[in-house]
Amino acid sequence: MTAPRIRPGDRREVGLRTWLFSRGAGLVAGTRPPALFLTLGRHRKLFRGWLRFAARLMPRGTLPRRESELVILRVAHLRGCAYEFEHHRRLGRRAGVRSADVDRVVEGPGASGWSARERAVLTAVDRLHEQQDLDDAAWDELRTYLDEAQTIEFLLLVGHYQMLATTITALRLVPDRPRR
Repeated sequence: MTAPRIRPGDRREVGLRTWLFSRGAGLVAGTRPPALFLTLGRHRKLFRGWLRFAARLMPRGTLPRRESELVILRVAHLRGCAYEFEHHRRLGRRAGVRSADVDRVVEGPGASGWSARERAVLTAVDRLHEQQDLDDAAWDELRTYLDEAQTIEFLLLVGHYQMLATTITALRLVPDRPRR
């Protein structure tokens, strides 16, 4: 890992709204202002559109928040994206994701302790990561638990965090430091 390829912007470079939002997001996460927001915020118009889309998936999605965090953590783990993994490890605590859950996320859908629904969701994450598709068995199992709208949201959530992991990795962002 090298230094970030694009430096996080300061207040002048990202604008007052993004700068204030980033400071607030850091307070919620227990970190300094997230480097991801201050880096993407250098492209102001794109950042605002992306943020609206991202917030529609999480935290304002229809999937249970704990489940969304498990999905995001699994994607981050599979992609080796420490920035996203650490960020959502902290956010996940607020949604009921315990330390043992995080350990099981790393172990995968075969770990003991998952509900049938969680196992189906995490299996689907793995299939999407491995094959960029769901076979009929994984689809049918997922649809046992998710209605049509939730399934669409789930697919976009996984795809979004795959995209984000790619962006974070290419930008060489390192996990945000905890606030002291």
